[in-house]
Amino acid sequence: MTGDHQTLALLLFSAFVAVTLAITTWVSRNRHGSAEEFYAGGRLFSPMENGFAIAGDYMSAASFLGISGLIALYGYDGMLYSVGFLVAWLVVLLLVAELVRNCGRFTLADVVAARMAERPVRIAAGTSSVAVSVLYLVAQMVGAGSLVALLLGGTGEAARTWTVVGVGALMVIYVSLGGMRATTWIQIVKAVLLMAGTVTLTVLVLIRFHGDVNSLLNTAAERSGHGTAFLGPGLRYGGDWTARLDFISLGLALVLGTAGLPHILSRFYTVPTARAARRSVVWSIGLIGGFYLMTIVLGFGAAAIIGSAEVRASNASGNTAVPLLALDLGGGAGSTGGTVLFAVVAAVAFATILAVVAGITLASSASVAHDLYASLRRSGGKQYSEVTVARVAAAVIGAAAIGLGLLARDLNVAFLVGLAFAVAASANLPVLLYSLFWRRFTTRGAVWSVYGGLVPAVLLVVFSPVVSGSPEALFPGVDFHVFPLQNPGVVSIPLGFLAGWLGTVTSPEPPDEARHAETEVRALTGAGAA
Repeated sequence: MTGDHQTLALLLFSAFVAVTLAITTWVSRNRHGSAEEFYAGGRLFSPMENGFAIAGDYMSAASFLGISGLIALYGYDGMLYSVGFLVAWLVVLLLVAELVRNCGRFTLADVVAARMAERPVRIAAGTSSVAVSVLYLVAQMVGAGSLVALLLGGTGEAARTWTVVGVGALMVIYVSLGGMRATTWIQIVKAVLLMAGTVTLTVLVLIRFHGDVNSLLNTAAERSGHGTAFLGPGLRYGGDWTARLDFISLGLALVLGTAGLPHILSRFYTVPTARAARRSVVWSIGLIGGFYLMTIVLGFGAAAIIGSAEVRASNASGNTAVPLLALDLGGGAGSTGGTVLFAVVAAVAFATILAVVAGITLASSASVAHDLYASLRRSGGKQYSEVTVARVAAAVIGAAAIGLGLLARDLNVAFLVGLAFAVAASANLPVLLYSLFWRRFTTRGAVWSVYGGLVPAVLLVVFSPVVSGSPEALFPGVDFHVFPLQNPGVVSIPLGFLAGWLGTVTSPEPPDEARHAETEVRALTGAGAA
């Protein structure tokens, strides 16, 4: 990239960072330090504001960079991510949004612990929430590294390393100083910027092909190197039974995982009522639906205008397809329009990463403080406030995400998020649904459900081709993989539900009918909700 690209994009990066730090500083001066303020922003956001913030939280680097890149490389099969991420919101709207808002206060564990023995349930749910959050954070870190490597012309690993470290440091500052209120406003700003940038690129792609979508698809197929196979299923997931099972596994993970993501569930607590939570989801579905439809246009546009081979040459996982597309649509390398559009898109993608990592870090630090620390601390000795522990946890989680992000820097960000969704769907969704809808559910069932999904999901990832045994693996030089699929969802999600059922039917304790009835009334009516 030319010096103009670098200078302009870095100026826009700096402007966004300055604005978000100003928001964080302003919020930190106008808060009273309570747990409700730090975790839920005082529950003062309107449905529209929260809808934009949810969309900002959900439309991550995986969506903007990863999905478009996968479509540019694999055509029809890459669209699975767009469809899966969008359909998942129907599960959230119909099954969990309003009920979660009524039953909990700050975290997923609040919902489950409402009718169970608190300590074991909070420890289990808190552990799984942190595991999901760290996996999700790694994807954002990888996106940040890919973006800046492209911006700086791939000048060695040092730039990528310092980028990942810088993103990690910023997210700790946002969360530690501003809590949920600052994080929410950062996400709203980011959602507006991302939608504006995506609409602009989509319109430019359609103008390039005179509004003829058929011409766009045919050109993409010609320049993909795969011909008409590019427009049909099977290019990535149709080779053999393993690939087809991977397709099913990924689809299950994407559709079911959203309802178990800690940073999405925590957003329902930032509005005053359950009705507002439901309306927030309606707002977010409108924004997210439009966005994912546009990622399909951008993916095929990158294949048609840039060519799949050139996208792969820039980044083997396709993470740089959208910035390259922006450069060409603006007039090409060396042109003023190309420089400006590339810089704007790079800045928007960077803003996307910063906003999402702030939301995930806040949710995971809340799980550490509100669930793990509150359950494990002993009476006597020095006691720290939950908010203090949450701030320290944000720094520790940030450091872990930085380390893993550097390790996984060559993997596709949408693929990494698919793993996080699989763990969320395996560990968090079964216990959430059982707690809300099964009268006989017990404490043992809740704990077994979480660990029965979490442990197999993590182990299957460790012993899959993602970690070893393939050229694209984290450790390509060794081979200890025994599980053939890249996404564990098709195995680990049923195991989570099975473990919850098995723990309940073998439990010596009788189910607490009275507490279930109380939880059911609160979930459906909001009576007694925080």
